[in-house]
Amino acid sequence: MGPIRIGAVAASFGRDVAFDLARVATLVEHARRDGVRLLVLPDAALGGYLDDITDPDPSSVPPALDPDGSEVKAVAELARDMVICVGFCEADGDLRYNTAVCVTGDGVLGLHRKVHQPPGESRVYAAGSEFRAVDTPVGRIGMLVDYDKTFPESARSLALDGAQVLACLSAWPTSITNRAPRMVDDRQAKLFDLYDRSRAAENQVVLVSSNLTGVAGRMRFLGQAKVVGPDGEILARTWSKAGIAVAEVDIEGSVAAARRVLAHLRERRPDTYL
Repeated sequence: MGPIRIGAVAASFGRDVAFDLARVATLVEHARRDGVRLLVLPDAALGGYLDDITDPDPSSVPPALDPDGSEVKAVAELARDMVICVGFCEADGDLRYNTAVCVTGDGVLGLHRKVHQPPGESRVYAAGSEFRAVDTPVGRIGMLVDYDKTFPESARSLALDGAQVLACLSAWPTSITNRAPRMVDDRQAKLFDLYDRSRAAENQVVLVSSNLTGVAGRMRFLGQAKVVGPDGEILARTWSKAGIAVAEVDIEGSVAAARRVLAHLRERRPDTYL
């Protein structure tokens, strides 16, 4: 396929889904103008995230959307020949999931329901139960939502399923318990970067990390969207500001180069692990 341009979004989204879709349209327009083929929007980009991850207000939860409904279809129509990953609150009967969906103009390519939940989130969302990569026009992609990337097994499962790109959609705030005066010094900011680089390097894959910006309830979101190469090096980033981090990446070529001498997946010893 050769090199393609990849975009990771840092932006603010809230409860007004019509406003969110208008913002998505603007971001897609800017990305298309930059030649982006894969665009990863944040977790909860359609409808916003919770107001508190420890004690969410049950009267102020995100609107629950149908994956086959008009909102996801609208994103697919905007995508056309682009591959877009976007997060939303998924309705499945009486259950709600924190979900990422991957679409093109042809429709939905795959869904991922967030598996790992921080305290409080389980009061609103049910937990997903699997990690599966999906084939797309730009390669095989695995999706992670937010806290999923804290657990190495999540990204490793997707890499073993053939993913060469990890799309990590986040609503990741600064530290709730010990917020630093400067975001660059915040504990959660440092962990966010550490997880992004580690998950890319240990699996030798391209990682595309999006995140919310702005404030919701007690939470201030980090931003720090980025594209990371298979060697763990950051190729483009937004820092704490809203924007699109864009990098040109030869996905197959860079993954093959990273695995040429040391191929981590092949050299595993699963018989020795607990």
